[in-house]
Amino acid sequence: MTVTAQSIEEMTLTISLEIHVHAPLDVTFAALLEQIGPANETPEGKPIPMILEPWPGGRWYRDLGGDNGHLWGHVQAIKRPTLLEFTGPLFMSCPVANNLQYRLSEAGGVTIVKFRHSGFGLIEDQHKRGVATGWGHIHEQVRRRAEASRSSSSSAE
Repeated sequence: MTVTAQSIEEMTLTISLEIHVHAPLDVTFAALLEQIGPANETPEGKPIPMILEPWPGGRWYRDLGGDNGHLWGHVQAIKRPTLLEFTGPLFMSCPVANNLQYRLSEAGGVTIVKFRHSGFGLIEDQHKRGVATGWGHIHEQVRRRAEASRSSSSSAE
């Protein structure tokens, strides 16, 4: 039998990011739902088929087809278009609890997205190494999607 002990610091993960999007609040929120749902992809551009049920208690999961997949979490709170919060294991297949918060506000024609990922448990080093890159890619795609949508709707007017 092997017994190991981890410090609290080794068992926690906290990432805080602020994303500035040159698009209205509702457009940015819709882009966020799209990007973390059906448009999700790896930083290399490989699709990650995700299903997001955007209501309290709704599931957020990777759909592998044939009733196979991986539960990432549940919608803990949603208040369109200013708050989206999840709780669950996310992409980690280990004893862990995560909380994701997206808080959106508008200032000077720019939507400010405040993102926080807090995790606690047996978080593997590979997850700690890759998580900043993964979230950074997703958030850049949200920004691009929202700004492109804003441009498309502006030119259609």
